Amino acid sequence: MEVTKVAEIEEKSAEAAVDSESVVAEDTEDVGPGQHLFGEPLEMYLLREPKLAVAFSGGCDSALLLAAAKLAGCEVRAYLVKTAFQPDFELDDARAVAAALDVPLTVVEADVLAQEAICANPADRCYLCKRFIFDEVRRTAAADGFTVIVDGTNATDDPERRPGFKALAEAGVVSPLRRAGMTKANVRHVLASLEERFGLAPGALMSAKPSFPCLAVYVPQGESITEASLKEAARMRGL
Repeated sequence: MEVTKVAEIEEKSAEAAVDSESVVAEDTEDVGPGQHLFGEPLEMYLLREPKLAVAFSGGCDSALLLAAAKLAGCEVRAYLVKTAFQPDFELDDARAVAAALDVPLTVVEADVLAQEAICANPADRCYLCKRFIFDEVRRTAAADGFTVIVDGTNATDDPERRPGFKALAEAGVVSPLRRAGMTKANVRHVLASLEERFGLAPGALMSAKPSFPCLAVYVPQGESITEASLKEAARMRGL
């Protein structure tokens, strides 16, 4: 295939990705009140909840929550649950964002490979994993005096394709970005503006960071998730 045609394909693919980040995914029956679209503006939520624990992934969505909470004068702490499902760069990015915003970050080491139900890799693995992750966040945050847990789910995240929405509802987690109707494209735009406002380098708060699913996604459904299968998934992704 000619180089020019390859370039054209890559350009069209990039354009499609950008367009998809502007889509609002409608609510379904699995969406809890904490994730209902257009519930209230982000600023209003932060005024109403001045003390927050942010379930932090090291991505742009939860980075925006941290930055907005910091700007609003909230007492905020980030909690990242580190498991074998995540590549190491996610933790590095989370630490960089927390340091840039001067927000405390607690890293919770969790042995997901010891969770037999999750590692059996059933169709609802994402639901089981999200429930496990948020149990860890809530337990650790409660010990620090935080009772309100928020995450970076946005309006583009599709409940039809994400079983984790059910876990969010069951755990009582609030997703302020989705409730504000903010798409992924909105998130990137606002975060880039906040990078400038905080006097940070472009991208310092992950405004341009691509979305990256966990390594377990690359292990075929029904095939046991092991340390070896995760290493192979990472190898295939060039990590």
